[in-house]
Amino acid sequence: MDPSDIAKTLDAAWTKQSAPIPPLTESYGLEDTEFAYAVQMAWTERRLAGGEGILGRKIGLTSLAMQEQLGVSEPDYGSLWSSRYFPAKDGHAEIPADTFVAPRIEGEIAFLLGEAVSGPEATPEQVLAATEALAPAFEIVDSRIEDWRIKLPDTIADNASYGAFTTGPWDSSLKDSNLGSLPMRVERSGELVGEGEGSAAMGDPALCVAWLANKLHGFGISLQAGDIVLSGALAAAVPVTSGEEFTLHLGEKSPLTVKFTDD
Repeated sequence: MDPSDIAKTLDAAWTKQSAPIPPLTESYGLEDTEFAYAVQMAWTERRLAGGEGILGRKIGLTSLAMQEQLGVSEPDYGSLWSSRYFPAKDGHAEIPADTFVAPRIEGEIAFLLGEAVSGPEATPEQVLAATEALAPAFEIVDSRIEDWRIKLPDTIADNASYGAFTTGPWDSSLKDSNLGSLPMRVERSGELVGEGEGSAAMGDPALCVAWLANKLHGFGISLQAGDIVLSGALAAAVPVTSGEEFTLHLGEKSPLTVKFTDD
């Protein structure tokens, strides 16, 4: 198999030039996670050649809830492509719902790195020392695989099911918080649809970022100053439809609201 061929197929579904595709584990017999990352890298290179940018990385499947929801047993990572970053203004962002194939929304804690973090033995303490600020974040996960019938190699190849993201205001004081006990809740039009705390992400979101730095080391990559890192969902992902509005409350910080629009 040529990773570039699979990447081309994924890109056609991402840009909606094709319908969602069957699981790669079925159509291509994709079983090896290392090869799945090679597909992801080939797809990223294809995107970059077309003018895409990378704002940082996302870590997926860090919470037990998400692992159970998708039937996998370890985290993965992907790139935050800049074309799908929707900046929030005064704590509000609007995102066109028809951008996606089968979107779901997750509440997370985002890290903004002020210094590089490298593996293979990065620690949560090193991550926090290198972090400039943190923020509440919504990630919209999306799957180019039809009906979300994914196994771990499927979602790895599919850029860790990245769809889009937005963040609230960056806050350096959050570095001094006990991130593991930081509470989060997600509301849809005022109704609670998800809640958790920082410990849902591998016990500590900073540990997730350290895991990422160590995982990237195996591919000759380091986290760089200026990178945004989404550290993983703190509750199960919630399906999204046009017209819905979601609000993320992280501790006592100002809420972050996203509305999904028709255009």
